[in-house]
Amino acid sequence: MSTPVLTAINFYPVKSLTGCTADEAFVEPWGLAGDRRWMLADDNGHMITQRQDARLALAAAQPLPGGGVRLSAPGREPLDVTVPDPAGQGTVTVQLFRDKIEGVPAGPEADAWLSGYLDGPARLLHMDDPATRRQIDREYANEGETVSFADGYPLLVTTLSSLDTLNGLIAEGDHPEEGPLPMNRFRPNLVVDNTAPWAEDDWRRVRVGEVTFRAVKLCSRCIVTTTDQRTAERGKEPLRTLARHHRIGKGVIFGTNLIPEHTGVVRVGDDVEILDRLDQVG
Repeated sequence: MSTPVLTAINFYPVKSLTGCTADEAFVEPWGLAGDRRWMLADDNGHMITQRQDARLALAAAQPLPGGGVRLSAPGREPLDVTVPDPAGQGTVTVQLFRDKIEGVPAGPEADAWLSGYLDGPARLLHMDDPATRRQIDREYANEGETVSFADGYPLLVTTLSSLDTLNGLIAEGDHPEEGPLPMNRFRPNLVVDNTAPWAEDDWRRVRVGEVTFRAVKLCSRCIVTTTDQRTAERGKEPLRTLARHHRIGKGVIFGTNLIPEHTGVVRVGDDVEILDRLDQVG
């Protein structure tokens, strides 16, 4: 088999909105530069993602110089949002799964734009200092390792061979009309080619170009993967097929979560070297 290679880089300026592709990206300690530094919350301070509202799949956020974002969505004029100043805005607490995190409100104009699109209260929040705001689960991370507004870990890696295998299984299953699925259902940061199917399940340390990562936890998938990112319609797949064919422990698995060991740049076309596997580290 050929050497594994990085074939795509994706980042998501606003959590759960449409992502962006890049030919290269800087890896910060808490994830790719510009990835999930913004998120939405309701008026009770709870996160709003595609789990709660599939229409977020149709909204987009393009990065602007200085860390701001340009929001766009069907039926709404684009809105440019600058990075808010915590000294002037203060912070509010948002609940992201079990974590309570401080975020800086983007302001009433952004909130009105998002509330109008979603037909309900929504606030846009910015993470001003990812180095201090959110510790990664210490069961999988070292003290002081932090993450942005991502679900739990700095980066997610998937492989094309696993997607091909999954799509083959969907074609043989109860809902073949739902396949083949594109990789954007899984919202990965890094996509790797030239591996065996499900090879990423056993990775423990990998080097992508000049950056080394620890592979710390397999990614258990949720209802977001059943959402067509072009139409916001939900289906049965891939969760039904993953539950039958790729359940590991209590989760249905696709991809694995990474923590960078240092900063650096990754580029499409970089070789991917598997430094440690499960069967090598015990």
